[in-house]
Amino acid sequence: MTETVKKIAVMTSGGDAPGMNAAIRSVVRTSAYYRTECIGIYRGYQGLIEGDFTPLTARSVNNIIQKGGTMLKSARSKEFMTKEGRQIAYENLKEKGIEGLVVIGGDGSFTGGVVFNQEYDFPVIGIPGTIDNDIYGTSHTLGYDTALNTAMDAIDKIRDTASSHSRLFFVEVMGRDAGFIALNAGVGAGAEEILIPEEDLGLERMLESLKKSKRSGKSSSIVVVAEGDKSGKNVYELANYVEENLEEYEVRVSVLGHMQRGGSPTCFDRVLASRLGVKAVELLIDGKTNLMVGLQNNEVVATDLEKAIKGINNIDMDLLRVSDIMTT
Repeated sequence: MTETVKKIAVMTSGGDAPGMNAAIRSVVRTSAYYRTECIGIYRGYQGLIEGDFTPLTARSVNNIIQKGGTMLKSARSKEFMTKEGRQIAYENLKEKGIEGLVVIGGDGSFTGGVVFNQEYDFPVIGIPGTIDNDIYGTSHTLGYDTALNTAMDAIDKIRDTASSHSRLFFVEVMGRDAGFIALNAGVGAGAEEILIPEEDLGLERMLESLKKSKRSGKSSSIVVVAEGDKSGKNVYELANYVEENLEEYEVRVSVLGHMQRGGSPTCFDRVLASRLGVKAVELLIDGKTNLMVGLQNNEVVATDLEKAIKGINNIDMDLLRVSDIMTT
């Protein structure tokens, strides 16, 4: 390995995700291992513009691997979307002698990194951190496994009360454009129906499925709904539609919301963050840029950052088939 980079920076950007702290820890300790100085940037691109930097050492990231959220905080930055803002950011990095940047975030954060790299030829490596798992080039993004287990655990608890009162629950999980959490948590929790943006089930088919469940002897049902599902305007409209057309059901709605973003990361997310952080730093030290590190077939690989942004992480169609079979 050619050690050419002596100082790098790391930041978290966009929505927080469990495992971000573990990734920060990995980046910092890998830097220390290679005798490369590491600087933390608070509040993402906004902190980059404001020069909100702090030196990070191996000891400064003690006891954060198990914590949710991000110690470096996160923020949206409209100023970074302007050429003037990016110029200030570049000058701040050069003033501090920083030679490479690790961005932990989603496609919006990566888009900022690509533009910054194109304008200033500044080395950028991305680590995918988003609970939605909607980034091309990796089978798992940081936080996805934790959010999945959080959602499944909540659905299990809702199942208990649904069974006790013979109720139908619509449970909305996060996923504005992708149904990964809904599909996997739904299958794992034994949901009677799963509604995702990638597949328009349709209101009539959903009604028929619920009628079938009732005829089979089920006294309660769970319908898991991704927030981006197109079957209705929102989960409450779906619930009202069922109540109007299936009077035998007592319907309730539970929106899990931001609880899916919080909490201690699972072992899987901690290990993944550790692996991706090591690879990100090693790529920068090797003089690589404009890449995202990810997991494919349990191997850590690098994908062109633009491909990661523009590509589509397709839903597992075979798991959809499994879901249909399991609702029999």
